[in-house]
Amino acid sequence: MAGRGSRLRPHTLTVPKPLLPVGGKPIVHRLVEDIAKTCAEKIDEIAFVIGDFGDEVEQELIAVAEKLGAKGSIFYQRQALGTAHAVLCAEPCLTGPIVVAFADTLFQADFTLDKNADGILWVSQIDDPSSFGVVTLDKEGYINDFVEKPKTFVSDLAMIGIYYFKNGDQLKTELQYLIENKIIKSGEYQLPDALKNLTKKGVKFKPGKVQEWLDCGNKEVTVYTNQRVLEFDKNEKLVSADVKLINSIIVPPCYVGKNVVLENSIIGPHVSLGEGSKISNSVIGNSIIQKNTIIKNAVLKNSMIGNNTNILHQPENLSAGDYTTIE
Repeated sequence: MAGRGSRLRPHTLTVPKPLLPVGGKPIVHRLVEDIAKTCAEKIDEIAFVIGDFGDEVEQELIAVAEKLGAKGSIFYQRQALGTAHAVLCAEPCLTGPIVVAFADTLFQADFTLDKNADGILWVSQIDDPSSFGVVTLDKEGYINDFVEKPKTFVSDLAMIGIYYFKNGDQLKTELQYLIENKIIKSGEYQLPDALKNLTKKGVKFKPGKVQEWLDCGNKEVTVYTNQRVLEFDKNEKLVSADVKLINSIIVPPCYVGKNVVLENSIIGPHVSLGEGSKISNSVIGNSIIQKNTIIKNAVLKNSMIGNNTNILHQPENLSAGDYTTIE
């Protein structure tokens, strides 16, 4: 989770992308919890590969691991040298059975780990595979090749960034081989190159199927992911008990944090509203509003608003980062 999140700016200028909230909870928290919840195996350690996120963020991540009964560890990727390099930054943890996940994706899937498989790569069937890394399968249903952003059709099974390896040491060896031999594509060390080498050496990867793949790469897809997450969580208590409602309506499903004030407003459906925010004389739908933000006299939908922001009059569909004022 060490990337800059440039496609999600301005929201990632002050908050690392994996810590942006969807449905009131940071993306990486949801990802870790989803894997832990759907995986029957005991998790001993959760390693986070990050950039310079600061001590407060690091302690928050360690707390997420400990909450799940695991040790939390922090590793750093100091330079953006690609996915293979990022995974190898957590080298001490690459032993025994491991799961590798990239923290800009959420999913709904059967996450049962087949102990008879050498590994599982979760994939999603997509309409346009030209923008993704895809896999091809042999006659027995095992993965036999990896193709990055194919210009002509070879497969519609896109890798979603979640992998299981029965033997983490094998993966570590292949990652080290890429680095030591400077096998670089587009200026980066690519994880699929290590996977391809493992396959050539007889490692058999099965494709894992997902019911739904939710991307958090840019503003539009993150707002959509927020919508879907709220649908998944709609049977849980999403509205804080201390919300102050003054002539206002909340149309579920919505997440509403603590100490929120709503006055003469309609909120929802599919709105996440962060702690301490105040909304008046406004209508908001299908949007993410973060903490301590003030919105007045606005009609917003499909929008993403940062922390400590003031929107005092603005037409619909907005993307505004932290500490912004629009009058």
